[in-house]
Amino acid sequence: MTTTNRPVALVTGASSGIGKETALALVAAGFNVVGTSRDTSRVAPLDGVTFLGLDVASDASVSAAVQEVSERFGRIDVLVNNAGVGSMGAAEETSVEQAQAVFDTNVFGVMRLVNEVLPHMRAQRRGRIINISSVLGFLPQPYMAAYAASKHAIEGYTESLDHEVRDHGIRALIVEPAYTRTGFEANSVKPDTPLPAYAKQRLAVDRVMAQAVREGDVPAIVAKVIVAAATDTKPKLRYAAGPLAGRARLLRRVAPAQVFDKQIRKMNQLAG
Repeated sequence: MTTTNRPVALVTGASSGIGKETALALVAAGFNVVGTSRDTSRVAPLDGVTFLGLDVASDASVSAAVQEVSERFGRIDVLVNNAGVGSMGAAEETSVEQAQAVFDTNVFGVMRLVNEVLPHMRAQRRGRIINISSVLGFLPQPYMAAYAASKHAIEGYTESLDHEVRDHGIRALIVEPAYTRTGFEANSVKPDTPLPAYAKQRLAVDRVMAQAVREGDVPAIVAKVIVAAATDTKPKLRYAAGPLAGRARLLRRVAPAQVFDKQIRKMNQLAG
C-alpha cells in the first residue's frame, strides 16, 4: 500500500465526456484521481489519472476496483458516480428487461459503489459521495421515461443517504447537469419494442434532443461544479450544473402546474 497525503478521488465513467473532464479537473485541484472504464484498452492516457477497469453492473468488479484503490492509496476521499447509460423511446416501447438494464447501471451501479466505499469513508471519518443526476431527476421527459425514472431514483436515494451518513463525517451530494455536449444522445439505448403509434412523435423528440445536446454546455462546465461539490467547506445537497440547469430548477419550483405542463409539451413539440 502506498499512503498519500493528497486526497483521493474515484471517478466512474472517466474515459470521455463529463467523467473525463471531471478527472482532469480534480487532478488540477490537487487530487490523486482514479478513473474507471469498462474497457481500459480503449482509454487514452490522461495526465495524473490512474485508470482501472470497472463494470458498475457487476458486484465482483465493483468490489475488486474499490479494494484496489484502497490498497494502492490507503484512502478514498471522494466518489463521483458518473457512469451511466441513456435510454430513448416511449415508455410502452421499452420492455421491462430493457428498463432493468438501465436501472442496473444508473441506479444499482451507484448503490454498489456506495456500499463498497462507505466502510472506508466511515473508518476515516470523512468523505464525499457525488452522484451525477440530471435535470431529468426533477423534470419529466417524454420519450425518455426509463432514463428519467432512473435519475428521479438517484435524487431520492442520495437525499436519503445524505441524512444517514452525516453523523460519520460524510456527505452525499447531487449534481444536476442539463443538456451537455457529449455522446449521450448518440449512445443512448433505442427502444427494443418500437410501435408505429409512437414512431412520428418519437422521431420529433429525438431531433429536439439531438439539437439540445449540440447546443448544450461543454463538459468542463459540469466538471467545475463537481469539483466545487468535492471541495466546498459547506457543501450544498444539490448543485445545478450550468445556467440552463439553474433555470430549469427555478421553473420547476415557481411555475404553476398548468404553465409548466404546457412548457414541457411545447419544448418537445407535442400537440395540445
